[in-house]
This record gives sequence, structure tokens and C-alpha cells, in this order.
Amino acid sequence: MTLLSVTGVSRRFGDVTALDDVSLDIVQGEFFALLGPSGCGKTTLLRVLAGFERPDTGTVTLDGADLLALPAHRRPVNLMFQSYALFPHMTVEKNIAYGLHREGLPKDEIRARVAGVLATIGLPGAAKRRPNQLSGGQRQRVALARAIVKRPRLLLLDEPLSALDKKVRAEMQLELKRLQHEVGITFVVVTHDQEEAMSLADRIAVFSEGRVEQVDAPVSLYRRPRTRFVADFVGANNLFDGVLRDGGVEVPGVGSGPLPCEPPGDLPAGSPVVLSVRPENVRFDDEGPLAGTVMDTSFFGGVSRVAVEVGGLTRPVELTVPGTAPADPGKPVRLSWNPDRAILIGPA
Repeated sequence: MTLLSVTGVSRRFGDVTALDDVSLDIVQGEFFALLGPSGCGKTTLLRVLAGFERPDTGTVTLDGADLLALPAHRRPVNLMFQSYALFPHMTVEKNIAYGLHREGLPKDEIRARVAGVLATIGLPGAAKRRPNQLSGGQRQRVALARAIVKRPRLLLLDEPLSALDKKVRAEMQLELKRLQHEVGITFVVVTHDQEEAMSLADRIAVFSEGRVEQVDAPVSLYRRPRTRFVADFVGANNLFDGVLRDGGVEVPGVGSGPLPCEPPGDLPAGSPVVLSVRPENVRFDDEGPLAGTVMDTSFFGGVSRVAVEVGGLTRPVELTVPGTAPADPGKPVRLSWNPDRAILIGPA
């Protein structure tokens, strides 16, 4: 069931268009990510949902009711800030209870809710501590507890893990997902971190220059990008600009014949296209259509990333191989891939 519906929302700041006719539907209980580079409009949309910005055009409904008609403090929406914004002079329990006191709830109910949410985030013994006595991950949990204790219909998270180091961030990604399922609140998270979005979200909306490029589940987004921007932004990729021919994609300047791909169902021969091949789908092949020279190899524990310079291409072709690289820099190699692992994006 659709909980939040954003239809035709635009927001301009002078000559800058932050949001350009954005439409999205978010389902009840979903973990939804807004992903894109800095300045793409994702945080502006979050501020519109929270009530801190007013769109120039468009509508936003929550459960069918006009969300834009409500002031920020009356919306059944809570926002967890990137900086956590905890009160340093208050204890953990008072930080969490602050919003409930402002609502005038009975003290017994406040105590019960705070105790319950502290147990949920795994910090039942931290009630009397102050924020400066907590680790970064613990402060993040307290900020999340303060956001969910009011039981909003929709929780907005603005780059919630950006202040954490890599190891703690990975742990908190799992924690966020667990908490979201446990409390049953719809989460909308803003991030520029692809791995974070892919690991957390049920669906992702990829933004570019104020517009939504694609909305999809993480696996579909990775395997079937619909635009060049999505193919280039989400994960590592090899992109070949060319023209569709009967035998594959002909790339100007690469005189090795058409590059392999599955026959398209809706694109005629002669169409300009982008051929997308993920590094893990490229392999060394003595009979392969691409000839090049190994430029560099990088070892990442279980796998190695190899960069191959191919004449006629402005960017090296990347491939991922298990273990250590079988070829040293300077060695001539040939490359290929299975046609069904190459994605056609058209027109270019």
C-alpha cells in the first residue's frame, strides 16, 4: 500500500533548479533511499517532506492526505539530522524523551516509551550518560531512538552514517535495517554512498541534477541500469559508446569488430547506444574481441582489480578476477564477456 506519494514536485532557488518535476511513490514499511551526488536535489526533497521547504509546484500526500498543508511540527514525520543534534547537557534518556515532554504525554508513558526504545537500540544501561560519554555509533543509536520514540509514520534520515568510520558504519547499516523491521516505520534515507544505499534499501531512487533517473530494487538497479548516468554512478562499470549493428555494438576507433551483446528487442540497427559491462563480467580470453595492455593491478584480499588499456578507448577497461591477478602490468591481453552480461542503454 502506498504511504507517501510525491507528484510533479519542483523547487527552484533563483536560477538553480533543485527539483525538476519529481514523482515518487513510497510503500508502507519500506526502506527507501534517495541516492545521488552532492547537489542533485535529494536533500531538498527531504526538506520538502519534513516541512522545511515549500515546493514551487507539485503535491505530496501521506495516506492520501495533503502533507504540504501541515506545518512541520504537526506532520507525522520525523527527521534524524546528519549531525545527530543531541543536547550535550542532557542525559541519554532526557534527549530521547524531549519530544514526548513537548507533546505533554503522561510521565509514566514517557518512561515506558524511553525504556522500550533504549532496549530496542541495545543501550538499556546508558540512560544516565551524556552524549560526550558515548561512542559515535552509540550517539547515532540515541539520535535514532529520539526519532522513533515519537512513533512517526515516516522517518527521514539525512546521511545518517556519514560521521562514522568504515567499520562502525558497516555495523550500523545492519543495525538500522534490523531496527527498521522491528519498529515497522517507513524509512527514507538520503545518501551519496552507493554501498550504503544498496545494503540498506528495499528500493532506491537515483537522482541527477534535480531529476529522478531510475527507481528500482538494488539488484535490478545494478544489473539493469536504464540510463548512462545510473550505469556510471551505481558501482564500477565499463561503458562503450557505439552504434548498434547486427553482430553487436560497433565502437568508433576500436577496430576489433562489433562488441558482443544480446540482440535488442526494441532498438533498430544503426541506433546510437551505450554498452555497459560490469568488471566482474569481463574475463581474459585469448580469442576475445578487445586487445589491450595491462596498465595496473590492485589486490583487495579475495579479488584483484585489473585495468587494461585498449587502443581507441579514452578509459581503461576494468575487470575483477578472484585472488591475485594472472597478468602483470605491460602484458598484452585480450578480453571478452558473455553477450547476456552486456547491457544495452539507448539512445546514447
